[in-house]
Amino acid sequence: MILCITHSQDFYNIDIFFEYLTSQNIPYFRLNSDRLNHLQKISVDENSFELTDECGNTIHSDTIKGVWHRKAWKISIPEELDQEYEKIFLNEYGSLRSNLITVLEDIPWINPYENEKKVDGNKLFQLKIAHKNNLTVPQTIFSNDEEKINAFFYQYCKGKAIAKLHGVTAKTMSGENMISTTVIEEESLEHLSDIAYCPMIFQPYIEKEYELRIVYVDGDFFTGKINNSENADWRLSREGYFWSAYELPEDIKINLTSMMKEMGLYIGAIDMIKGRDGKYYFLEVNPQGEWGMLQKELNFPIAERIADNLIKRINFHE
Repeated sequence: MILCITHSQDFYNIDIFFEYLTSQNIPYFRLNSDRLNHLQKISVDENSFELTDECGNTIHSDTIKGVWHRKAWKISIPEELDQEYEKIFLNEYGSLRSNLITVLEDIPWINPYENEKKVDGNKLFQLKIAHKNNLTVPQTIFSNDEEKINAFFYQYCKGKAIAKLHGVTAKTMSGENMISTTVIEEESLEHLSDIAYCPMIFQPYIEKEYELRIVYVDGDFFTGKINNSENADWRLSREGYFWSAYELPEDIKINLTSMMKEMGLYIGAIDMIKGRDGKYYFLEVNPQGEWGMLQKELNFPIAERIADNLIKRINFHE
């Protein structure tokens, strides 16, 4: 039995994964992380757990041989819950989730939970390991200090910088989407007075030929190229971009593989830029990053390779 930790709104990628497991006669169980709350019956002891989900499906930890940590969402709070109990509700169900995960820590995961948590939560750590493994990374500062940011801009940015929120996306207090990547030019620096309330990552603006989304699966690469040379981030543009298959240079593959192995990740979605100076710049790796568009538009068998890797490691573990 393979456990897939995801969320109730997940589809396509996970559907292909399940279809492939079915074709291999391998049973699976879908655990919606946002519904890991009062909608499910959960009992955990020091060695095992039993869970019955919102649809009445029951699983015992003894039957689980491997885990795909696909996506984890915030636990949903019941509308009828008194507001003063919300914090307690989230704390206790969060603790229950952590204890449930601990029961499974000795079986194969994609990705190992603690490795993924460390990498996903620390962009500067990612850049450090990338640089250590001979990848080119932009000069970077993560700061709330207006003076230091100004000094960084004039020393490294040649009149143009990128400012990023630590997360890929963020929301305003009213719940509206907020742009997470902003171009900073000299006249923009005077608007940094509120940076103390929202520290950001700053890097020089890289003049680029195109962007790459690279899906790494334990030494295999599925790379999509998108011809976005003008905008800071293709995801924030209103223009229609199309993916094309791309073959990475061998030395970049070798360096990315050694980086991912040092991070302890079997899979990840890697963002890189091919600069007009001919260099490949590593930007970040998202262990749970999106790749459905590459499977759909370029027919890359990514879901199948993820399943194959987990199956192989389960067989070796047994």
